[in-house]
Amino acid sequence: MCGRYASTKAASDIADEFEAVDATGDAAPEADYNVAPTKPVLAVVQRHPRDAEGAVDSSRTERSVRVLRWGLVPSWAKDPSVGSRMINARSETAAEKPAFRKALAARRCLLPADGWYEWRRGGGSKQPYFITGSANGTPGGSLAMAGVWEFWRSPDGEPLVTAAVLTTDAVGPLADIHDRMPLLLAPEDWATWLDPDSPAPPELLVPPTEELVAGLELRPVSSRVNNVRNEGPELLERVEPADLALDLGEPALALDLGAPDLGPPDSGAPARKAEAPAGQRGHTSGARR
Repeated sequence: MCGRYASTKAASDIADEFEAVDATGDAAPEADYNVAPTKPVLAVVQRHPRDAEGAVDSSRTERSVRVLRWGLVPSWAKDPSVGSRMINARSETAAEKPAFRKALAARRCLLPADGWYEWRRGGGSKQPYFITGSANGTPGGSLAMAGVWEFWRSPDGEPLVTAAVLTTDAVGPLADIHDRMPLLLAPEDWATWLDPDSPAPPELLVPPTEELVAGLELRPVSSRVNNVRNEGPELLERVEPADLALDLGEPALALDLGAPDLGPPDSGAPARKAEAPAGQRGHTSGARR
């Protein structure tokens, strides 16, 4: 799954990296080392532009960086609070679910991330890991998490644009931490995924390639990330086994929106590179960071 991630780049830098227009204006969120559900996030979308009169230009599309709220609210929802429970959509079944099927068919996006957090269970404890890398092998490159987005309007007409992260089966050493992971896409797949005139490509709704997974680092980090109020680059720092005990005693808040409760570490394993699984998608893609 993906219940927390880090997104620290400026919208203009994301626009450059994803060959998009920065359309965030003054709404772009600041660097966030502990992105939690219902927060504003940066997303890359591709749509047909509109002219000054609002008419759609169906002859071309424009890729842009937008600000969405994490936690998809279906257009038919009576209350936007449902979004806090719809932060993830399973790639295997999203096309069948009323909350996600229309968005998957026509409103797909990419959610750039420095990496995501996952908690490994063991012996009654939960150890947080930061999973990071680069989809194209460029140092400092983003991970591109596949997502879907949706419009919702309040009874008084106020618009709300929200998104969910697609998940898939975890592969290789990632499965030792959690059985699910974000659906990651390589740069050569971005245009196909974002195309608003084509249905969701089934060949991309599967676990990631060998090359992409091999470029991921599984980094044990401080349990301070359990608390959504904690922020800062220190959350991404690798914590040595002897240091993990220093994080004990800080309770997780109810505000954590589903983050695991704080407990003693079950492993002091150092960061490691993920071993590539055999045969995932039937194409080759470059590894990112």
